[in-house]
Amino acid sequence: MRIAVVGATGLVGTVMLKLLAERNFPVTELIPVASEKSVGKEINFKGKLYKVHSMQQAIDKKPHIALFSAGGNTSLQWAEEFAAVGTYVIDNSSAWRMHPDKKLVVPEINADTITENDRVIANPNCSTIQMVLALSPLHIKYGIKRIVVSTYQSVTGTGVKAVTQMENERNGIQGEMAYAHQIDKNCIPQIDVFLNNGYTKEEMKMVNETKKIMRDENIQVTATCVRIPVMGGHSESVNVAFNQEFELSDVRNMLENTAGIIVKDDIKQALYPMPLTDAHERDEVFVGRLRRDESQPNTLNMWIVADNLRKGAATNAVQIAEYLVDKNLVKA
Repeated sequence: MRIAVVGATGLVGTVMLKLLAERNFPVTELIPVASEKSVGKEINFKGKLYKVHSMQQAIDKKPHIALFSAGGNTSLQWAEEFAAVGTYVIDNSSAWRMHPDKKLVVPEINADTITENDRVIANPNCSTIQMVLALSPLHIKYGIKRIVVSTYQSVTGTGVKAVTQMENERNGIQGEMAYAHQIDKNCIPQIDVFLNNGYTKEEMKMVNETKKIMRDENIQVTATCVRIPVMGGHSESVNVAFNQEFELSDVRNMLENTAGIIVKDDIKQALYPMPLTDAHERDEVFVGRLRRDESQPNTLNMWIVADNLRKGAATNAVQIAEYLVDKNLVKA
């Protein structure tokens, strides 16, 4: 089983390697891929050193699966080159997510849509993954009419440069800026670029990807995405209106029995999910602050937290790879 990790030296790529080891994925040959300046360097994986390859070197090895986390332009340029030699590409960028011929997959929700012919599979946006995982069972039961989501997203979602900026600011060091503004002790209501409608690309990703993953174009979604100076994961305040009435106890029970979800919701004990305290280096999505919206009928408020580098990116990608192996779509 030859596995390529494209972007192996980046923040998400590093976590992908960690997860492949943690989950005992059946890797017999690792093919780390990075930019030309990193080619020839060595990466340690499960106690063995592997040399970093160029894109073409990796393609020539015809990996069974390639996990991509090297940005949209790289994915657009190279994903189908890998697919052409028979590789299943699981892409973590936004490049293919809304392409009509490409599957956008959260395994717990819609892995069943993957076929042998799906050689480029898109990994959803981090903030979308954690939200839809929590909302999917509720949509099946009650039918979602509208979602209003506000996100509180970790600097790790931007990458190493952003983490360094925040740490520099905390230590009074002048350095390279990942953001146009100070992030420490601040919050920036802009993630990605602004579009003509006044929303950012991140916000519209949540709108469009939610509909595609849930397989329901009638769900109305509006989002405000905010970068905050935290580590450990992304948090979301979600207000969801259903077509049908619900009992809060039923909602809680449903979520407690959903794979990949942990309900932490005891306000008497001040227990609710937090990114660093609960989600950091965990694969589960945490849900709390479950309560009715008392301003209108059939509407629920909830708080959703997850490690954006794991379930929001690397874990979800590795889970897709595991599905390909489990269903014998990949034949080593």
